[in-house]
Amino acid sequence: MCEDSHGGLGRRALFVTGAAAALTLGSVSFASAADGGRESRTVRGTLPPGSPDFVYVPVEVPAGVRELKVAYTYDRPAVPAGTTGNALDIGVFDDRGTELGGRGFRGWSGGARTEFFIRADDATPGYLPGPVREGTWHIALGPYTVAPQGLSYEITITLTYGEPGEAAEPVYPPERAKGRGRAWYRGDCHLHSWHSDGRRTPAEIGELARAAGLDFINSSEHNTHAAHAHWADVAGDDLLVMLGEEVTTRNGHVVALGTDPGTFVDWRYRARDNRFGRFARQIRRAGGLVVPAHPHATCIGCNWKFGFDEADAVEVWNGPYTPDDEVALADWDSMLVASVRDGRGWIPAMGSSDAHRSPDAVGSPQTVVLADDLTREAVQEGIRAGRSYIAESARVTLSLRVSGGRGEHAGIGERLTVGRDTPVTVRLEVTGAPRCTVRFATDQGVVHTSAPLPVSGSGVVEWRTTPSYAAYVRAELRHEAAAGPLPGALAAFTNPVFLGRRTP
Repeated sequence: MCEDSHGGLGRRALFVTGAAAALTLGSVSFASAADGGRESRTVRGTLPPGSPDFVYVPVEVPAGVRELKVAYTYDRPAVPAGTTGNALDIGVFDDRGTELGGRGFRGWSGGARTEFFIRADDATPGYLPGPVREGTWHIALGPYTVAPQGLSYEITITLTYGEPGEAAEPVYPPERAKGRGRAWYRGDCHLHSWHSDGRRTPAEIGELARAAGLDFINSSEHNTHAAHAHWADVAGDDLLVMLGEEVTTRNGHVVALGTDPGTFVDWRYRARDNRFGRFARQIRRAGGLVVPAHPHATCIGCNWKFGFDEADAVEVWNGPYTPDDEVALADWDSMLVASVRDGRGWIPAMGSSDAHRSPDAVGSPQTVVLADDLTREAVQEGIRAGRSYIAESARVTLSLRVSGGRGEHAGIGERLTVGRDTPVTVRLEVTGAPRCTVRFATDQGVVHTSAPLPVSGSGVVEWRTTPSYAAYVRAELRHEAAAGPLPGALAAFTNPVFLGRRTP
């Protein structure tokens, strides 16, 4: 084993693209070895506070390599209260380079693993199997947070020489399951397996999804599409598995929902780089939806800062209902008001579990979509149109309908086109929500709150209004508040029904 010390930053080349800096270190070289032999190099260095978002370690890979293996460690010194400590992510790009767009991308595990390998026939979860070709590879380091003392790391690269294994052709899940025609389908579009920082296998997630009463799910690993080829055995007539990615940038996360198999979406940019639009368009070209995730989450880098001009929907409810979801709901409602005021399109809301490991509950919450069939395209069209509501579990069902005096009616995500002063009746039917209260919200705020539903959990709540008083109406189902004037946690909520003629 050879050792190289990269020392401090002074001798390294700094490459800046837009506002995001990427640091490239001196290269690590290997000499070809005999068939079946193994050779290792270890590099050490220290990154100071304020380091670039990404640091690349070039590795000169000779011909005849069967397997590339990388292991790394870094220090975690004690830091004062309120100060972030060290966290260092890792991934790798092959001989095709590190250019934005990810042509050379071969895998990313973030901070979930301390080592990985790549061979033609196999790879660590989160990484893409394939040949270890001759050329310059790059280990990608992401100093997520750096302590005031700096971040000292050690990387060991091991090459095993020999004939490569036989690569298998990837098999992907079908884009259709056995549906019920036009019906309400339940799904969870934000999930993590062991192919990123989750702890469950795809098979375990599939079992939990079925137990939760789901009809569809979406694979959404952090910054990698390596899981796409591992869902075919999970899908079935009773479960549609869509493929995507959680694009995890330093300025927020976005779920690429239902992209074509094998689609990778790069994440190496910030809002100030003005590059998100390029990758949002890539998601759509690949047949996917652009869904900003947990926009008001408080974790570092989780708060959404790219704006919503490119969004097809927004994840308003993420996992167990918490205050940041309440803020996201209020923010989304403000966007509805702005869409009415400006006469432009609106952004539907979604909810997903973001489940990673036990005890995270798959399917809590879940998005219930009115779709023409249980296919990728039909589910996406229902989500995009806002024909959906969000429920904490499969026990909760809602039916929201608004009707006019002459038999006109509209449902969730639709518009009731009647005159401004036409009386309309809003009717919500509920099952599976014992002791919950119903709240109707419009562009004026919450305008009606019901008495608690009976212990049976079923009930009907009606309210009458006019389009001049309410430009839209949506329903919230709330658990009883523990104390005080604050509303209880959500049990369910709907996308709006719009009232009146569309503003030019």
